[in-house]
Amino acid sequence: MDQSAAVWLVLLAAVAAANLPYFSERVLFFGPLQKPKSVAWRLLELVLLALACLGLGFALEARIGQRQPQGWEFYAAAACLFVTLGFPGFVWRYLRRGRHAD
Repeated sequence: MDQSAAVWLVLLAAVAAANLPYFSERVLFFGPLQKPKSVAWRLLELVLLALACLGLGFALEARIGQRQPQGWEFYAAAACLFVTLGFPGFVWRYLRRGRHAD
């Protein structure tokens, strides 16, 4: 896999992972069904999926070549990007109007 394909793979995985907590009512995706699922569970899932995407990126970087050391700035920017990628799911879950709303 070349570098361009690895970047696109990580970005597509991040978009899917950032929106996934908002579309599932199961705790950690395999647990019991909760209606409505609390915001704390959604935040925990968001953090776990962000770490999984970060791990995927690190694994692909190591496979392509040597991993580069990162400072706190990289992790802060990655967290902000991940939360921004999850905005469509947040809007769908919390901001859209219901079918029966006026």
